[in-house]
Amino acid sequence: MFNIKKLTSSILFLFAAHVSLAQQSSPVDYVNPLIGTESKYELSNGNTYPAIARPWGMNFWTPQTGNMGDGWVYTYTADKIKGFKQTHQPSPWNNDYGQFSLMPITGKPQFDQEKRASWFSHKAEVVKPYYYSVYLADHDVTTELTPSQRAAVFQFTFPKTDEAYVIIDAFDKGSYIKVIPQENKIIGYSTKNSGGVPDNFKNYFVITFDRPFSYKAAVENGTIKNDQLEVQDDHAGAIVGFPSLKKGDKVVAKVASSFISFEQATLNLNEVKSKTFEQVAMEGKEQWNEVLGRVQVEDNNIDRLRTFYSCLYRSTLFPRDFSEIDASGKRIHYSPYNGQVLPGEMFTDTGFWDTFRSLFPLLNLLYPSMNDRMQAGLVNAYKESGYLPEWASPGHRASMIGNNSASIVADALVTNRTGYDKELLWEALKHGANNAYPKHSSTGRFGHEYYNKLGYIPADVKVDQNVARSLEYAYNDWCIYEFGKALGKPKSETAIYAQRAMNYKNLYDPSTKLMRGKKLDGSFVANFDPSAWSREYTEGNAWHWSFCVFHDPQGLIDLMGGNKSFVSMLDTVFAIPSYEGMKSRSMIHEMREMQVMNMGQYAHGNQPIQHMPYLYNYAAEPWKAQYWIRKIMDKLYLPTPDGYCGDEDNGQTSAWYVFSSLGFYPVSPGSGEYVIGSPQFEKVTLKLENGKEVRIHAKQQGLDQVYVNQLTWNGKAYNKNYIRYSDLLSGGNLAFKMSAEPNKNRGIKKEDAPYSFSKEKR
Repeated sequence: MFNIKKLTSSILFLFAAHVSLAQQSSPVDYVNPLIGTESKYELSNGNTYPAIARPWGMNFWTPQTGNMGDGWVYTYTADKIKGFKQTHQPSPWNNDYGQFSLMPITGKPQFDQEKRASWFSHKAEVVKPYYYSVYLADHDVTTELTPSQRAAVFQFTFPKTDEAYVIIDAFDKGSYIKVIPQENKIIGYSTKNSGGVPDNFKNYFVITFDRPFSYKAAVENGTIKNDQLEVQDDHAGAIVGFPSLKKGDKVVAKVASSFISFEQATLNLNEVKSKTFEQVAMEGKEQWNEVLGRVQVEDNNIDRLRTFYSCLYRSTLFPRDFSEIDASGKRIHYSPYNGQVLPGEMFTDTGFWDTFRSLFPLLNLLYPSMNDRMQAGLVNAYKESGYLPEWASPGHRASMIGNNSASIVADALVTNRTGYDKELLWEALKHGANNAYPKHSSTGRFGHEYYNKLGYIPADVKVDQNVARSLEYAYNDWCIYEFGKALGKPKSETAIYAQRAMNYKNLYDPSTKLMRGKKLDGSFVANFDPSAWSREYTEGNAWHWSFCVFHDPQGLIDLMGGNKSFVSMLDTVFAIPSYEGMKSRSMIHEMREMQVMNMGQYAHGNQPIQHMPYLYNYAAEPWKAQYWIRKIMDKLYLPTPDGYCGDEDNGQTSAWYVFSSLGFYPVSPGSGEYVIGSPQFEKVTLKLENGKEVRIHAKQQGLDQVYVNQLTWNGKAYNKNYIRYSDLLSGGNLAFKMSAEPNKNRGIKKEDAPYSFSKEKR
């Protein structure tokens, strides 16, 4: 059993692991992978599962409490474990692909997931990003696992028994398994998926054991075949047994998989083949500490430390590295777009509708070389499918709206990402802006014909979420314009995107000061209820979407009648009761999450409005931003199983917290600016990849001292409500002096406001 001193006693390790909690000092020790797992279909407190993985790893592992195929694979309130599953699931709504599981049991061989299940307790569970252990009470077995990027090591500690077994479940919807006793090995593949895969999709796996099999059987659609070692059918599995085990005997299984072939899976097994369980676990811990250690937080509040590093952990899981290393040491990938094995990078399992907002800007700040690789992967995705992905899992998925790949590539260019074909991405952006993916409405631009001709998508032409799409397309057009301008493209190519970036104005209704659905004839949709979650919007209402003008808040301020009127509209979001508009349509979980948080119409559990509190900075009342940002952090983020206030969504909601707790946030990715908020920690050091450091101090900050009284940058007074990426990249000292009372004289000049496209000279 693993521990830092390589103790071999399970009891000693478990004791040491619990005692060491009082002596934690490295970043990964603060991470709680169970945050967000107290969730269900009707109410999300994160909708997460404990991802036991390496940062951006190709494969994650998780204990499985749900049934086969259930998107809620692990829920904190469950009391039985049915297996330990390799998973690639980005969210329960998109579900999983290529999954399979292992499960140790004692007694008679059982394959049925209910019969093999065992009671467990969180009191006998140890959960770290790089290590998982649990006691399976019904079988008197302790299971431990630790992963590498593409492989994992399991360690099963059995009681004294002649009936010790490990079940391998390749899941249904088409699978294969073969037991090879002479090599103590099992191979197989799973084709189970939820869409977004070519016809030849398979996840090939190889499992080797350190002991010979005394029992072996294949399983075909739930029937144990004692006379068979190989099955290819809808639902394949295998059971292997081990003889005459003494109490405390361990069975070690090493597992690897590949989306390419059995041969590549065997190569991937080399990641752990010659290593002990302890070595793999220590390597995992070191890798997580390197990644999480890019931010060094000093604070006396251990719960906040746990919240911060848990959020940073969630921010560095997705998008996953979908590439593999071949026998010659070259990086290759199975294309989830065309089914071919091709050279180079590929990343997947992320929805840009969510993650353009803060997750990718966080990568550009703290992990830029990783995003260099991701941009190269986007180039390959375009080559292989003809479109940039908007929601990939692993290929194009019909999920959400928008053309936010434009934001992903624009923010990367602004932050100096290198090593990929930017010219090809320029072609990809133009293509995606003027075409719709033929298989579904979530890639490219659904409704682009209306948008390009009219400047908005009408509400009466059978294009749903028309207001939301129009607003996002306008921001996406600005991103394309900025990308083209940075590449030095002529105005003959870029001017149309600058023009379309102002299309948000076409849906502004001056009578309500909100964004409202408009018909083909130019009239607004009648019977308008701004609190109603109507089909003109995406998972929200007019209060959420009317502020989605990321690139031009000043233009929106002008539409609404100036600073005072704009601030009044922001204030109203928090003032209207959360139950308003709830009867307009059937209840969805995002509505319930907004309602129970009791912050008016502010719905932090969903992405469209997460930037809104920062908009006070554009209207000369930054202290209101500081108040609400701290309230959101203090109230809605906790280091507990119910610690989120809605879907965590591939690191986006976590990255919002990471940025906000530092004291700034990227309202408009692609602008190169971060908008000032209210830091939550006394002292933070950002260790940038270029060797520079940014030191952030928040003197006198506390639960009641949330206002920025003074701010200095490198010792000089700094009154602007933003700081540029380029400034941070040079390193320096950002010092906040906090107060219990707002300073209403700081950050109130026009030149203190952050970027808006309306102010840009063109």
